[in-house]
Amino acid sequence: MRDPYQILGLSRSAGADDIKKAYRKLAKEHHPDLTPGNAANEERFKEISAAYTLLSDAEKRARFDRGEIDASGQERHGFGGRSRANAGRSRAYSGAGGGAGDDSFFGGEDWFSDLFGGGRKRGGAAGGAGASGGGASGGGSRSRGSDINYSVSVPFVEAAQGTKRRISLSNGKSIDVTVPPGTEDQAKLRLKGQGLPGAGGFGAGDAIVEVHVEAHPFFTRQGADIHVEVPITLNEAVLGSTIRVPTVSGPVALKIPPGTNTGSTLRLRGKGVMNQATKQAGDQYVKLKVVLPDPPDAELVKFVEEWARTRSYDVRKKAGLE
Repeated sequence: MRDPYQILGLSRSAGADDIKKAYRKLAKEHHPDLTPGNAANEERFKEISAAYTLLSDAEKRARFDRGEIDASGQERHGFGGRSRANAGRSRAYSGAGGGAGDDSFFGGEDWFSDLFGGGRKRGGAAGGAGASGGGASGGGSRSRGSDINYSVSVPFVEAAQGTKRRISLSNGKSIDVTVPPGTEDQAKLRLKGQGLPGAGGFGAGDAIVEVHVEAHPFFTRQGADIHVEVPITLNEAVLGSTIRVPTVSGPVALKIPPGTNTGSTLRLRGKGVMNQATKQAGDQYVKLKVVLPDPPDAELVKFVEEWARTRSYDVRKKAGLE
């Protein structure tokens, strides 16, 4: 691997903040999710991530600067072991700069989720990643790896039924994430051990995947219940009928009672989404809307005119509007 300082465009005197800023800028430009299928860009991102992993770990950076390890982190010939003096110098360097899993290095910010617009909705995007403060245990060179934030966008019906999404991790690997049925907008899924590696024998952080559910053209969700407005014809409203209405699991038959008005709401039991807490499905509520012919039907107009001459009813008075 090339010199990590050259990869990140840094001098050897760069501080921890400089390293973080350089990685943030390059990761935004070269993240695989921005150019799916671009093998050259994926390799570039892996190279950037590897350089950051080495330089953000103060102990590894110190050993690299002394020539004890190469750019890939492997021992150089003649440096198979470290003296206590060298180890002491590494600890001193670590105390000054902060380690990859040290909360002081990341400042407690979810900087990578911010990198891709704070997890906004976007169609087809496999995910944006971000490191966040990862529960450091100890300081400097002995700490748990930081968590990394990702986001995925999922269509409304797929989120209701459950689906999978593939994300690219910061180390270049791709994994499939299971989105459980009934997942709500901005729900977070935790993937253990898929974050940044720890230092000093501590474990890796986690990957935190935030799910963004896309809006649907006619379904809306309230808790585990689905709501939808369905238009019906004048004759269906007056005479009653059986119509087909959409649900998140496919169309079903719904019986319309005679004399149905606009605003009448019917319930389809169990046709909502899965409640993850109770493991029971909610209901779907169908609000009916009577729609007249368009363009107006001449015979219907003539019939209503004749009908209205001998019959009338005051709907506004009944509603208390007069």
